[in-house]
Amino acid sequence: MSFTPPIKLIQYLIEHSIDLDSILSTPTFEGINMELIGDVLLAASKFSQNKWAPLNWAGDQNPAKLIDGQVITTPGFKQAYKDFVDAEWLSIATPSEVGGMGLPQVVKVGTDEMFYAANMALGLCPMLTSSAAKAILAHADKPIRDIYLPKMICGEWTGAMCLTEPQAGSDLGPVRTKAVDNGDGTYSITGQKIYITWGDHDVADNIIHLVLARLPDAPEGSKGISLFLCPKFMVNDNGELGSRNSFSAIGLEHKLGIHGSPTCVMEFSAAKGWLVGEENQGLSCMFTMMNEARLFVGVQGVAIGERAYQAALQYSNDRVQGRTITGIESINGHPDVRRSLIDMKVKLLSARAICLAAAAAGDIASHSSDENIRKEAHIREALLTPIAKAYGSDIGVEVSSLGVQVHGGMGFVEETGAAQHYRDSRIAPIYEGTNGIQAIDLVGRKLRRDGGSGMNALMVDLKKIYNLANTSSLDLTECSLSLKEGIQTLELATDIMLQADEIDALSAATPYLNIVASVISGAFILKAVVNGAIAGDENTENMISLCNYHLKSIMPLAKNSIEFLKSPNKLVFDFPREQLADL
Repeated sequence: MSFTPPIKLIQYLIEHSIDLDSILSTPTFEGINMELIGDVLLAASKFSQNKWAPLNWAGDQNPAKLIDGQVITTPGFKQAYKDFVDAEWLSIATPSEVGGMGLPQVVKVGTDEMFYAANMALGLCPMLTSSAAKAILAHADKPIRDIYLPKMICGEWTGAMCLTEPQAGSDLGPVRTKAVDNGDGTYSITGQKIYITWGDHDVADNIIHLVLARLPDAPEGSKGISLFLCPKFMVNDNGELGSRNSFSAIGLEHKLGIHGSPTCVMEFSAAKGWLVGEENQGLSCMFTMMNEARLFVGVQGVAIGERAYQAALQYSNDRVQGRTITGIESINGHPDVRRSLIDMKVKLLSARAICLAAAAAGDIASHSSDENIRKEAHIREALLTPIAKAYGSDIGVEVSSLGVQVHGGMGFVEETGAAQHYRDSRIAPIYEGTNGIQAIDLVGRKLRRDGGSGMNALMVDLKKIYNLANTSSLDLTECSLSLKEGIQTLELATDIMLQADEIDALSAATPYLNIVASVISGAFILKAVVNGAIAGDENTENMISLCNYHLKSIMPLAKNSIEFLKSPNKLVFDFPREQLADL
């Protein structure tokens, strides 16, 4: 099945839904303009179509294999990854002072969406490498950075994240992997890790693992976890690879989807490692990696949903079945099929807008020359990241399911590819912190901990968008009224959550996250419409149509959850636990 990235839509949102001028006006991004960004997006579009998309089906049908202790990836993956590295795509948003291209993160969100949509299983490899490199850059000592970062930034060596153990998943406090000080600046790491994405493979010469482990006499729980760097192959003084480290993949998981991505069980047997960051501060160091990964898991949800949407659109254009009331011969002419397609498109647009807003806040937080602006942007980035991850990945599953439905019976048949998109999408709400954990993070850490100040600042900006729409030359009266009602709903929901006791707040965390996402995504789309009109963008008229659909179909869903928020504990726990299986 062919794949054509929605480059016009991505570019429209980058140009008009975020404050791109504020990002590009920072000294870091001097000389970067929209013309350059457009060229980069176009190049990524061509690369993803021609190099990665043709291997997506092969990865599903011919997954990685473990042979004599070595993981062998899908035929074609090694060359496709090399092409990616040669084109320097991995370092697109890495600071130029450490060897990257130095483009804004918002551009990386746009390009990576195309790569994930083309081949999500393969795209996980550079995603983890980029995030691991970011953690090493932030926390490792200079000698470690000097040895490993140059090779990782270019993608010649890849990265992996070793957190999970059989008894330590979402709660990493029970981690049992041990680290013993060797007395020479190195440590011996012993233990087993599971669910290690791209933990072993043959597409790169070396794999740099970041491993959570516990030192002797470390405090119990998450406060006693340290982070270590363990390379697959040691690096000699001359920079060449030496002996193999004493860890390996001892198994591959047989998964529902992303078959082309090797998910490994890793056994560490006194493997040599180096401490990253301070002792017993491993979890905070790892969150540097995880927070970036969480944003890009949200982008993955958008990406796989977009791939599923395109497959459904192509099928609906070709499939003839029954007489349509519109006179269009294909099933695209049936109103319910058309409704399904526009619903898919707008929901993806919503999640895409939130991901870009989170990335834009991160760009400002990292690069603004004004300390107060950086602090405010950091709060905004922290607030939007769990929303981007949870909403983006949930929308990916929802849209991929609709994609199967549009295909009808053929959607249940593997050869169409619709089933693969649905299966591939299902992991995104689970890994890098389940979406339930994202909702708890939003409510517990990002909302209630600061008394709602970060959310209130966001709502101030939503009201500015409302005022902007009211002063526009476009007739956006109905859209403005819908946004006004949405903001009022969000204010009410936020007040309820701030006043709720802990069990009520936790019971309603996911509905609250979805309320926030439904409202802010509509506001971001409306902002893009107004700014696009001011700029004279020729695609604005079509965007108005998508905006209308959102503000009349998706945003009103927020109001439907308010009654639940008023008594979630009662609704969730009133039914007796012992009768959950039956009455």
